[in-house]
Amino acid sequence: MPASPVRVLVVEDHPQFRRFLILALQSRPELQIASEADDGAEAVRKAHEFQPGLILLDIGLPTLNGIEAAKQIRNLSPHSKILFVSQESSPEMVEAALQTGAQGYVLKIDAGVDLIAAIDAAIQGKRYLSRSVARNGSMSSLMQVSAERVEASATLSPNGAHRHEVGFYSDDRSLMDGYTAFVGTSLRNGKAAIFVGSEAHCEKLLLRLQAYGLDMTAAIEQGRYVALNNSETVAEFTINGMPDRVLFAKAADGLLAKAAESVSGDRTRIVACGEIAPLLWERGDLEAALRVEELWDGVAQANGIQIFCGYSLARFHGQDGSRAFERICDLHSDVLPVDASLIRQ
Repeated sequence: MPASPVRVLVVEDHPQFRRFLILALQSRPELQIASEADDGAEAVRKAHEFQPGLILLDIGLPTLNGIEAAKQIRNLSPHSKILFVSQESSPEMVEAALQTGAQGYVLKIDAGVDLIAAIDAAIQGKRYLSRSVARNGSMSSLMQVSAERVEASATLSPNGAHRHEVGFYSDDRSLMDGYTAFVGTSLRNGKAAIFVGSEAHCEKLLLRLQAYGLDMTAAIEQGRYVALNNSETVAEFTINGMPDRVLFAKAADGLLAKAAESVSGDRTRIVACGEIAPLLWERGDLEAALRVEELWDGVAQANGIQIFCGYSLARFHGQDGSRAFERICDLHSDVLPVDASLIRQ
């Protein structure tokens, strides 16, 4: 039997933009408009009445703002997933919105590109932030938003829930911003961080972390920061071009065991990020890249750690690129900013 359609509540006080949202939803047969609202108090009432699967929620609403409405909706319709769609771009506002438990945040200026991808991610229970949320901020802003992601893993335990995130970036600078925010926040919170990347990215990341005020000499000496070359690392666990499960498990366990020594043996206080699978994808070997993502996912689940993978969008073009993009997303628990227009070319 086909899956039941996802019922959506649209909350937007601007008639024309509300119409845009509705037209976007109507383009997807698996989505069904449950109702509309143009103020916060009405949104709370209708969420309680219709119990929608998804709520598109503005922040600047009359009567009751979207953030306060979201807090009330959480109690009255706890299974509704909330996706903020707002013109508010300040890091403080984004952080306040995400702290309500929302699945994502899309700036209205990004909606033409990011809305459908954000809706898909929200329905799947994944986190999605539109591209301008990070790009419009300073590194300090990026660190503030990243802190919410990293802290969300603090209560994870081995064999329980885990976070295996993926981010897609249109240029090298934004990719390095993502790495810096993720690793920097983790180190500041007393965690151990593992980065596996190209030689150039390892050097750039170290300089960025030092520029942000982190004592990287101490972090390296303590074993709380480990940087490895991705080409050399891949060679350790591949046989005839494909990752070997036994060799990968041995390499990953050894790496985690060493990092855990710096955090009292607690592997849940380790985060890892980088570009092993992205390297294989850039070499044109999608199946090997997907195998690595599967293996990392198993490591994340077994150890309760948070993993972040960064991909360049330059490789995702045409139908093959679009299919690869979808398969990679399916292997992650959270999808971060993506410039979907580049994928659809």
